[in-house]
Order: sequence, then structure tokens, then C-alpha cells
Amino acid sequence: MTEQATQTKLKPLGDRVLVKRLEADNQVKGGIILPDSAKQKQETAEVVAIGTGKKDKSGNLIPFPVKVSDQILMEKYSGQEVTLDGDEYVILRADDIIAIVE
Repeated sequence: MTEQATQTKLKPLGDRVLVKRLEADNQVKGGIILPDSAKQKQETAEVVAIGTGKKDKSGNLIPFPVKVSDQILMEKYSGQEVTLDGDEYVILRADDIIAIVE
């Protein structure tokens, strides 16, 4: 786990992943600055912690498709939003991760 995940004391269980949304730009290409209320939620996030894993039918642990500090693209309305110590996180299933951003 990263230092950030240790500070939050949140450890996802099973096949769940704890992520923190990446900040959206305040300014659009035309130079207009958007207020916070007009910003869309970002679907890109950074993996903060991963769960304990899920087992297949024969009892073998299924490996996670991501690791801590990966940047991911996630489903727009997936996961459970959680606020802890003023920081906002999303807990989602590994299946809700669409891609790893390289």
C-alpha cells in the first residue's frame, strides 16, 4: 500500500479497488474558466489501494488487473463515493475498470 492509503486507513475487501479521482482542468481550450459546479466528474483516477482478491472455483486467487499508483479509466457512475479526512475516494469493483492509462 502507498503512504496515502495507509493514512486513510481504508482497505478495500474482495475484488474492490480504492481510487482517487484525478482533478479536471479549470480552463477549456477557448480560455473560459469553469466554476466547480460546471465541471463534470472525471472518469480517470489513480489506484490508491487494492483489495484482498477474489478466488476462482478451484480456490486460486485471481490476480488484479491493476496495481497501486496506476492511472485508470473507470465507468462513469460506478462505485461508492467515500469522503475521509477531507479527501474523496471511490471504491469500485475491479470489473468496473475499463482501461489503464499509460
